[in-house]
Amino acid sequence: MKHKRVTIRDHHAEAALFARRVFVSLIIVVAVFGVLLSNMYQLQVVEHQSLQTRSNDNRIKVVPLAPNRGLIYDRRGRLLAENRPVLSLEVTPEKVADLDQTLAQLQAILQLTDDDIAQFHENRRRERRFNQVILRDRLTEQQAAQFAARQHEFPGVSIEARLVRHYPYGEAITHALGYVAKINSRDVANLREQEKSANYAATRVIGKLGIERYYEELLHGTIGFQQVEVDIHGRSIRTLSIDPPVPGQDLHLELDVELQQYAHDLLGNDRGSIILMDPRDGAIRAMVSKPSYDPNWFAQGISYAQYQSLLNSKHSPLLNRSTQGGYPPASTVKAQIAILGLDEGIIRPDTKIWDPGWFQIEGVDHRYRDWLAWGHGWVNVTDAIVESCDTFYYDLALKLGIDKIHDHMVQYGFGERTGIDISEESAAVMPSRGWKRARFNQPWYAGETVSIGIGQSYWTTTPIQLAVGTAVVVNSGQRPVPRLLAAIQEGEVKLPAVVENKEPVVLKNDKHWNVAKKAMDLTVSSIKGTAHNAFKGANYTSGGKTGTAQVRSLGQEEEYNAEDIAERYRDNAMYVGYAPADNPELVVIIAVENALGGGGSVAAPMARKLLDFYFEQEQKYAQR
Repeated sequence: MKHKRVTIRDHHAEAALFARRVFVSLIIVVAVFGVLLSNMYQLQVVEHQSLQTRSNDNRIKVVPLAPNRGLIYDRRGRLLAENRPVLSLEVTPEKVADLDQTLAQLQAILQLTDDDIAQFHENRRRERRFNQVILRDRLTEQQAAQFAARQHEFPGVSIEARLVRHYPYGEAITHALGYVAKINSRDVANLREQEKSANYAATRVIGKLGIERYYEELLHGTIGFQQVEVDIHGRSIRTLSIDPPVPGQDLHLELDVELQQYAHDLLGNDRGSIILMDPRDGAIRAMVSKPSYDPNWFAQGISYAQYQSLLNSKHSPLLNRSTQGGYPPASTVKAQIAILGLDEGIIRPDTKIWDPGWFQIEGVDHRYRDWLAWGHGWVNVTDAIVESCDTFYYDLALKLGIDKIHDHMVQYGFGERTGIDISEESAAVMPSRGWKRARFNQPWYAGETVSIGIGQSYWTTTPIQLAVGTAVVVNSGQRPVPRLLAAIQEGEVKLPAVVENKEPVVLKNDKHWNVAKKAMDLTVSSIKGTAHNAFKGANYTSGGKTGTAQVRSLGQEEEYNAEDIAERYRDNAMYVGYAPADNPELVVIIAVENALGGGGSVAAPMARKLLDFYFEQEQKYAQR
């Protein structure tokens, strides 16, 4: 057997090989540790701030906080729109194992309606994940007690205290004040377009009409935020910090809620509008439109049945008749037409015409009848206003022509929006040749000009336009912009609203204003005046003009009898007035639809009651 011979050289070679292997391994280990140390340095030092932020994002959630909505007061400090605490039943769907079963159980226990459930699903679609969703917005005390007794059975369901909008005076003030309602998809789109959606992240309602909509930005306030720690499922564990929201600003209006309520009740079951405005600065003291509706329906979450009842009503309660109702002005604009006739030299104060009870265009068989069948005899411009002689105005309008009438009347604001601080306003129609050509592709006829002379034909106006047009007369040309806002509350300071005027009506001779005003004064004070009986015995002076507007044309030989025709075909009773006569502080506008009587017998007596009430109230508060 042969044995391998091991030499010293072999041992040296093996030792050298082992040493090289150890050295290479050491280099690898050092390199690995170097890489690890480098990564640790990168993570712990270089990228520390970035990684810390990402970690916080996974642990900390920013929750928006809705601001309290600003309050709204009347001119004497009475609350018109407030925020009331209510209890609402709210569900966090992600915390509920079986949502459908839970909803069914709650519906049975709390007598919830199918509308409540349907509205919940609609609300849920608009809410972010893990947000609470309202199931019932206003729990009764009984419902709250019933749920509290069994709350342990419903994880993810809780009772929350919230503030909701409430309107103490209900339907009496709806069309002026407006209302708030839940934010819908259209509101969301508008907010995004205006780049305001971030400020509404926690807000559930928004102004929809009236003052609530017009001054939404002031009333809403500024969103706040709180940082909360959340678990891996996004559920809140504890609050870390709060940046409180800034409440909306409070508004003080020019409205007098006692006068508003009185005017609302005075209209009773009639359809129409009442406006009382200070002609000196456009301050609206009352603005009523009937029929109306309870704005709390919308603020609390209107049901489908309630909304359909409003939408389908033949009386159109959703229409703001004060700013959107289109009424023929009838004889209420005779003063403005008289001023134009005087200023154009077509008539003088002593110009007289013979009124046999009708007017006829030369060469035309048709007769335009006066309201007084046997006529007024010889009348001048003052007589024509005091007694409301139609024949005088048929003749005057034909001599003036539609072009001059149109151009003069738009200066009073007819045919355009007045600029009142609510968005729901119509321009109505101040017709012209161009308007008729564009609307009907027909020429203008002389007979239409004759009817324009007594505020009929295509001419329509809103009550708020009549208020401004009457104010222009009593102001001798000054044209105020009507407004509901009196002041904005900033802390302890009230910032007064800006009083605006539009371009005044400028006459060639200012004395013509006085001719018209004197005639309107006599309409009330003269025994021949159409408003004399209504204001007999008043302890203040006033002026005015009655109007009876046809809503259906009569045949040449047809007689009008309000009690014998369908209600919808009856005339509208109109009245425009002011008081005191020598220095007016209030303009009153009445429009009663399809009345059993005209302006003198229906509308003027209402105006008398309103002015009586107004001056009594002013005296009462002045003595305090």
